[in-house]
Amino acid sequence: MNLPNKLTLLRMGMVPFFVFFLLAEFVPHRYLFALLLFCAASYTDHLDGKIARRDHLITNFGKLMDPLADKILVMSALICLVEQGLASSVAVVLVMAREFAITSIRLLAVEQGRVIAANNWGKAKTVSQMVAIILVLLLQYLAGFWPQILQPVTLAGEVLIWISTFFAVVSGVIYLKDNWDVVKD
Repeated sequence: MNLPNKLTLLRMGMVPFFVFFLLAEFVPHRYLFALLLFCAASYTDHLDGKIARRDHLITNFGKLMDPLADKILVMSALICLVEQGLASSVAVVLVMAREFAITSIRLLAVEQGRVIAANNWGKAKTVSQMVAIILVLLLQYLAGFWPQILQPVTLAGEVLIWISTFFAVVSGVIYLKDNWDVVKD
């Protein structure tokens, strides 16, 4: 197994620890720990792609597992944020529906002997989601020091999540349009 694929698996392995810290109300500075883990996991997404392209280590495993690792990380974060009242369940359901639809298209493509890599819109969607989650975690951590900013910080976080949801929906529509031949066969 090459280094980019190991980084992808590392990202997936970090998810339970991230979720633990995000939901563990008894842990002091839990938002900080969750933020650091999420940032590290997000960075592995950037790093594995960069190394794979630079060293010509692109594999079918990586094409399938890298987006799956992103989905596991981001969806875990969004579900936890809903649990804490920091994200809209409607936004998260829209994102989940998009992810299931795209994963289904990818599975159909595999059955047809094709591997569909992420496009630029999908990458923009992932970056917008990761940035939104990072900012929500950072703002919640800072609000722990200044409780008077909690309400505006929570509202700002919701707006960020909705912006990333917009990118998810748009990228899903474009992905479906670009791969319609897979669906209709």
